[in-house]
Amino acid sequence: MKFLRNLFSMSSASGEAAAVATDEFQGYKIYAEPTSRGAGQWQTAGRITKQFGEETREHQFIRADTHPSKEGAADFSLQKGRQIIQELGDSIFDA
Repeated sequence: MKFLRNLFSMSSASGEAAAVATDEFQGYKIYAEPTSRGAGQWQTAGRITKQFGEETREHQFIRADTHPSKEGAADFSLQKGRQIIQELGDSIFDA
């Protein structure tokens, strides 16, 4: 039962533990969280957060780009996060 509870419960604290790398950029925090695609491939993925007063807003992103190493995917995820922030700013948090 504990396995299922852990599988289906994702708190922000456990999300931070899943991050391979983090970066602060223009008041945002980027978490690189590449996902395994099997066969030694890693997919670009991550989260961007920003504090608005007492509230922390979050935007998750996954891209089709794949990489042969987890570290390479993490580096590219941070780059992609910075690009998203530069292009869209706070509008990434609009529903």
